[in-house]
Amino acid sequence: MEVVVPRGCGLDVHKKSVVAAVRTPQTRETRTFGTYTRELRALMEWLTDMGVTDVVMEGTGVYWRPVYNVLEEDGRFNLLVVNAAHVKKVPGRKTDVSDAEWLGELLRYGLVRGSFIPSKEQREQRDLLRYRKSLVEERTREVQRVQKILETANIKLASVATDVAGVSGRRIIAAMISGIEDPEQLAGLALGRLKEKEEQLKEALVGLVGPHQRFLLAEMLDRIKDLDKRIERLDAEVERQLRPYEEQLNLLQTIPGVGPQTAELLLAEIGTDMTHFPTAGHLVSWAGFAPGQNESGGKRRKSRTRKGSSWLRAGLVQAAWAAIKKRDTYLSAQYHRLAHRRGPKRAAFAVAHTILVIAYHILLRGVPYQDLGPNFFDRQNKEAVARRLARRIEALGYEVMLKKPA
Repeated sequence: MEVVVPRGCGLDVHKKSVVAAVRTPQTRETRTFGTYTRELRALMEWLTDMGVTDVVMEGTGVYWRPVYNVLEEDGRFNLLVVNAAHVKKVPGRKTDVSDAEWLGELLRYGLVRGSFIPSKEQREQRDLLRYRKSLVEERTREVQRVQKILETANIKLASVATDVAGVSGRRIIAAMISGIEDPEQLAGLALGRLKEKEEQLKEALVGLVGPHQRFLLAEMLDRIKDLDKRIERLDAEVERQLRPYEEQLNLLQTIPGVGPQTAELLLAEIGTDMTHFPTAGHLVSWAGFAPGQNESGGKRRKSRTRKGSSWLRAGLVQAAWAAIKKRDTYLSAQYHRLAHRRGPKRAAFAVAHTILVIAYHILLRGVPYQDLGPNFFDRQNKEAVARRLARRIEALGYEVMLKKPA
């Protein structure tokens, strides 16, 4: 085989050690380094002295990241992080040294393909958005705990109020914590629309709140307040980081179902430079939205979608459910077309797939979304739609004659 990379290095990365196997036209050498920053810098200097131009490592866990961070700083090396499943060695002769040498050999003959590694700036944006989502989920769990305590104490606030942790809900719970038990006095603390349901509130707020429940509710409210402050600070930092991309964020929000937070998620997870993905299909496959293939002997078996970014998947599926509710749109029509055959969940997943394809073209071309309309699929095959509707009318006992206008 033809040598593609004459001076390369394969790295077998672990938690406490890195085995580096360098292959050049003149020599072959292997060394082991620690994973502290000072030792990784020594690795970088050794690779430079050996004249290495390309470095490959497996993307397993988070242990590759410290190595990548140090080698990326210098900018001398072409770094490749590869999927471990794509470079798996034949079992039976496995050691750390042989793994590193195997990666080096694959790199030498151009048999490895690097994964998409976003820029440092984009990786920082991902960290912020993912942490914010974790805090939002934790806040939701804490609100559910509050609701559980209220139900245990015979307080049916959740049956009347949409959000027990809203402004009115907190005022009422704070009054309960202070020892107020009179339902009429508690219901009088409601604000806004909840005030219109005062009679229902009086009934719902008759309960048996004990001292330990007041203590738990006080702790939970403090926890929710703390989470609200943290989320607010993260929102401000995310806005500051993404301010240069305001135009792209506005363009993404022209897609039905995509709000400000989903647009931020898309930018952080896939970036703004779509040249990393030759086609929309490559992006869809990387994100784990493409259907798998499993065929043998001319028979096609069921197959799952491959693993992708769980953060991106959750955000897009959530956007898909929001888009489905917007009537007279292409995405809503696509969902209803598939739901009766494939089921609601698969249909929503297909809509999420479509939203990602739309986002790819918007970011690539810098143009807003233009809806194809709710009757797009009908226009694709008018005659089939007409025949199907005629059969339904005939089944009701009528005679139908289809005739095109002159």
